[in-house]
Amino acid sequence: MKVLIVEDDKDLSLAISDYLEMHGAECDFAYDGKMGVELSINNPFDCIILDLMLPKIHGFDVCKTLREQGCLTPILMLTACDTDEEQLMGFAAGLDDYVTKPCHMSLLWARLQALHRRNNPILASFIVGDLSIFPKEHRAMRADTELKLTPTGWKILEFLARNSPQVVTKTQLEEHIWPHEDVETGTLNVHLHQLRKVVDKPFPATLIHTHVGVGLSLREATT
Repeated sequence: MKVLIVEDDKDLSLAISDYLEMHGAECDFAYDGKMGVELSINNPFDCIILDLMLPKIHGFDVCKTLREQGCLTPILMLTACDTDEEQLMGFAAGLDDYVTKPCHMSLLWARLQALHRRNNPILASFIVGDLSIFPKEHRAMRADTELKLTPTGWKILEFLARNSPQVVTKTQLEEHIWPHEDVETGTLNVHLHQLRKVVDKPFPATLIHTHVGVGLSLREATT
């Protein structure tokens, strides 16, 4: 994923790029609104991280200008402004999502991945933390280890990956895996237990999360 970071705080820009590049992203920088517009129009990016309070051209105006000039690149606004009015102004200007400062880097990365998937429905791979999933190859790896999954475990993991970082219900999982079938109570839990033993148990960080009373998600744990 190629990301443009439009942010006048150079230390913050570098901190963001360091984290994103650890996860496989490629980053470029613009330190004012004018440079942000020029780079966005003249270069292909998968996502744009856009600050609001920028020199030369305000973030809202950067967003409006890009949309008026036909730029369809997903824009995530990173801002300290968190009022409903400011957020509505941002969406009206053409942004796709926002994260308020200060934010967890893992949340920022998850939002960028979600925007990238939304803009590219068919992706060659999904990456969550150190887990890589390759749907076309029917293959998954965590760190340097290839995961040996059962057919049902693969279906669960791929479905969670396609919806990551969102929470999916157990009903949604059951309908995806066993459409038009009556499933015995506890069957899904058995397969989930087996999947966790392969995906999470051998590794230090948990990626498959249970949200009590809601469902499950595949996401990198926030710190």
